Amino acid sequence: MVTEDMNTAFIAPNEAPAQPELLVSAVLHLMSHYTAHHQTMQPEARGCTKLASVIERHLKALAALPNLAPVLRTTCQQLSEQWATLVERSMPGPEKYNLFTRLVGGTRTT
Repeated sequence: MVTEDMNTAFIAPNEAPAQPELLVSAVLHLMSHYTAHHQTMQPEARGCTKLASVIERHLKALAALPNLAPVLRTTCQQLSEQWATLVERSMPGPEKYNLFTRLVGGTRTT
């Protein structure tokens, strides 16, 4: 995912470090929206990959904060990894072509 230093990604415009409480509040809010949308029967609301990706990045940012309690950093790291796995699984795979599609598409080897 994102390889840049997550501490600098969450610095406010006035160069003051972000408050961990705000990040925790934001990620809890995002998680509740993901859960609410995931439980609906609307196909477009199921499996919102972008929202899951944002949740994963928030958790990764929290895990990188040095002033966060070690137990919270560890929990955020573990949850970040779980959300990253969820995001990877929900990404569309490469399109598979059957023999008929290949023949009609003209992708023959000579």
